[in-house]
Amino acid sequence: MSETVKNEIEFEQVDSEKIMQEFDRESNVRVFTGWRKTVITALMAAFSLYMISMALLFPTATKYTKLTTFMAFIAFIGFLIFPAYKAQTKKINHVPFYDIILAVVSAGSFLYYTIFQNDIIMMSKRIGTVEIIVALIAIILLVELVRRAVGLPIIFVAGAFVLYATIKAYTDNPNTALRNLMYGLFYDVSNGMFSTPVYVCTTFIVLFIILGALLERTGIGTFFVNLANSIAGASIGGPAKVAVISSALEGMYSGSSVANTVGSGSITIPLMKKTGYKPEFAAAVEAAASTGGQIMPPIMGAAAFLMSEMTEVSYSKIAVAAILPAVLYFMGIFLMIHFEAKKLGLKGLPKDAIPNFFKLILKNGYLLLPIVVLVICMNYFSAGVSACFAILSSLIVSLVPHEFNKKNAWRFILPVIPVAVTLGIWLPFGTKNMQVAVFAGMVVCFLLSFLAKDHSALTPKTVIESLENGAKNTVGVAAACGMAGLISGVVTMTALGQLLINTLVPIAENSTFLALVLTMLCCIVLGMGVPTTANYVIMATITAPILIKMGIPMLAAHMFVFYFGIVADITPPVALAAYAGSAIAKSNPLKTGVTATRLAITAFIVPYIFAYSPEMLIGIDFGTVTPWYNIVLLVITAVCGIYIISAGMEGYMYKHMPVWERLMALAGGLLMIIPGWQTDIAGVALMILVILLQKIGEKKDKNKIAAKAA
Repeated sequence: MSETVKNEIEFEQVDSEKIMQEFDRESNVRVFTGWRKTVITALMAAFSLYMISMALLFPTATKYTKLTTFMAFIAFIGFLIFPAYKAQTKKINHVPFYDIILAVVSAGSFLYYTIFQNDIIMMSKRIGTVEIIVALIAIILLVELVRRAVGLPIIFVAGAFVLYATIKAYTDNPNTALRNLMYGLFYDVSNGMFSTPVYVCTTFIVLFIILGALLERTGIGTFFVNLANSIAGASIGGPAKVAVISSALEGMYSGSSVANTVGSGSITIPLMKKTGYKPEFAAAVEAAASTGGQIMPPIMGAAAFLMSEMTEVSYSKIAVAAILPAVLYFMGIFLMIHFEAKKLGLKGLPKDAIPNFFKLILKNGYLLLPIVVLVICMNYFSAGVSACFAILSSLIVSLVPHEFNKKNAWRFILPVIPVAVTLGIWLPFGTKNMQVAVFAGMVVCFLLSFLAKDHSALTPKTVIESLENGAKNTVGVAAACGMAGLISGVVTMTALGQLLINTLVPIAENSTFLALVLTMLCCIVLGMGVPTTANYVIMATITAPILIKMGIPMLAAHMFVFYFGIVADITPPVALAAYAGSAIAKSNPLKTGVTATRLAITAFIVPYIFAYSPEMLIGIDFGTVTPWYNIVLLVITAVCGIYIISAGMEGYMYKHMPVWERLMALAGGLLMIIPGWQTDIAGVALMILVILLQKIGEKKDKNKIAAKAA
């Protein structure tokens, strides 16, 4: 890259922390220095180590122990790092005495369940007064933690559900209402706070969050930006295409739309503006592409792990099923950028700003190893163990020295040592000691980091900071999962889900399309204030069963609500990813959100494709065998449809499109996306007609220009 570009990037990165604090609520944490920072860092690193050790060393620990101690840690850390109000973040080393009390009491209420779990299990629904009080305290303080770390909207949603459950409980039996309510919401690990969302967060999500934090320290984010730059930087409108490719790659390990937008956007948005894109368009490109990171395999967003648990479909199969929809999503954005660049006459970056692809792969390709290991392990082990293998791999690749020379040649032996230790413990004793071997490999990596410091990405400091960031990033997700558990618990306790199915299915019985549209609107509206994870749980509990009842396959129904919960991050008026991008681009936030929604139009179309044609979710058995040529035809027509829709949305293919041509293009694209050979033929005919008209018009324009020049 040129020095000018480097300087501009560095300038933007200075403000990235402020932007995260403004648009990502989970980044609004207290600032500590000195011994207080050391204590907080040690506490959060200990939490991450505890979760890794629970996954590898104590896999047989009871479900009650795992879930309650997990939430105790979350509550204790949460009240220490998240202030009661935003202004407190300006006070360094300031933790009010009441937050210390809340941290201790909240953690104590969860640990009470841990300590007395056998007695509580024996009591069943006959819990005593003490247990009722403990449950009330835990729920109330969880609500306060959610208010701080996540926001009010999810509290209002959960409050409405709990109020409904309370009224129903007192209507059914006022004498035992409170006892039954507290048991169902807190002590019943199958349905309440400790149900599927928190269980999945404890077992899988937290480990992937730690993995993401470690991958960031390896420098893989910068590698992805450079790799995308080497692929598309020189093409028409190169920087915007770089943003799409790099965000898609970063999405493989980052599950946060805002974090992805700020992380890669601080590099790509200035480059897009420098090339000639309007600020709103530059910010919108990054926001739309970064939001798509949550649907990009192999890691996707946290909600994907919940989907695996709720649908009982293995996570590896869900990741495979998501490949084609994700490719179509990013292809749609890529094409619209291409047409916009052609319309504006934009060029790519100069050659001196573009790294050589092959040199880049040879020099830094090893950084991809953790993702490769993750994908392979997903086929043989659980998601949690696979994440641990990837964590070990990320530690190993971080030991590789930055540069080769005679003085540090011996340091290239360091990455081999943890591999040898892991295999030495694993292979002689078989799978029995596999997880112990992985943990031992991690410990060896940490010890070697003292030797590798100053020569590689792995130092004791980076390991501890990665564990700290993993814990910090988990608090908000876990709190939201706890709240989502209360909501799903109410639905189960009160049979509300069945009531909604019995009420709504007859209304939409003659129109599956109407049911899909209403579900889409519910997901988007709910997602404007509720995190993706909680949004998915709510919609998967309430609306997905309705779609399934109407004949849509289970995984397709769950994928449908998953997609539209994510799209809310770029849909105005509350489009956090778009607003974060606008802060970097210094653009109008509302215009940025509208532009991002237009760019991500594919995200509003693709879910309808796999709802009506579930064979798009490749690798999933829907009870019937779909001929391969049908899948190929579906892919071809979907790609062609998205191509012509992108041109119609931008109003440009080979030349500017008049309104009637744009309408033809949009109609042709939609016809090709709608299942059925009749609509495909009509759509292809319209597409060919539009292309011919564009080619003829382009030739006429060139002749006019040539005639004027003559």
